[in-house]
Amino acid sequence: MHQSIKASVAAFALAATVSFTATAGVPKDLPYPSGGNLTADQVVDQNYFVNHFYAFKNYAIVTKDKSTTVLLIKPEGKDPTTITLDRYLNNDYPAGDAINAEDLAIFLSGKLKGTGMLITDFSDDAKSQSYMIWLPALRKIRRFAQPAHDDSWGGSDFTFGDVTLRKPTNETHELLGKETFNECLGFMALKDDEQNRYTKDIPTSGSCTPKGKEVYKVKSTTKFENWWYDYRVSYIDAKSFADYHTEYFKNGEKIKIIDRDWVSLGESSDPRAVGWGYWYGKTLATGNQTIAYIPRDVNVVNGTYDSDWWSEKTLRKIKR
Repeated sequence: MHQSIKASVAAFALAATVSFTATAGVPKDLPYPSGGNLTADQVVDQNYFVNHFYAFKNYAIVTKDKSTTVLLIKPEGKDPTTITLDRYLNNDYPAGDAINAEDLAIFLSGKLKGTGMLITDFSDDAKSQSYMIWLPALRKIRRFAQPAHDDSWGGSDFTFGDVTLRKPTNETHELLGKETFNECLGFMALKDDEQNRYTKDIPTSGSCTPKGKEVYKVKSTTKFENWWYDYRVSYIDAKSFADYHTEYFKNGEKIKIIDRDWVSLGESSDPRAVGWGYWYGKTLATGNQTIAYIPRDVNVVNGTYDSDWWSEKTLRKIKR
């Protein structure tokens, strides 16, 4: 049962991909830059704002007809595992509130079908996140502490730090300049016998939308000792502050990449009001790959929900 809970927590982190963490000094009302030269810390703060959907009161990815969010994890030489889910993120808490944000995920298929996860992020940086998971087989809720930054699971290419726990203050940041991004993003190539009903819309080529965009190149060096990476280099859009490509290095060698395809959500004049088309990650030493694909039509921003939607009550109503 412990392993089931651990796998469920990990699955949520991967599925949420941009799950929130403590505010780390980045306010939800962070103004868009008015001009001038930005420092590395300012660029990273803007990128944090984007990755936590602070441009919106709330953000959701919900199944519509046959469109649903799909998470694929593919160890080298093995068939991918498939998870589908809905997700609801609530940022609508005022400054001074004890809660900063809440994130609810409901798993729709695979071994985690019927499992629900609710994470509460507190405004106090020193306070750990609260995790609650609904276990359908037991019809019970379990509570537990947040995982370690470097925890990973099941051959996945993301750590909890990558997707939910890393704060801007966990690294020192250096601006390496501006340049034109000249690459297409990575993607997961699937063979015919690796396809299923959920993979039909997974990209069959890497997105070239970022190609030609002006980006900030930022080097972020970890403050943790004896860490799994020494530093990472991110390419961050100079207008939207969305990060397209991140390379991780250890002992001078590139060890992992994470790519993010972004789409405009069209609900704001703020250039930072964007969301994903997909996330893609690859661990170079093993060849393991992970992709989270979010169809454009499943995005919902600033929706209307009952006041108790982000609660145990909703978890207990989940059907297996």
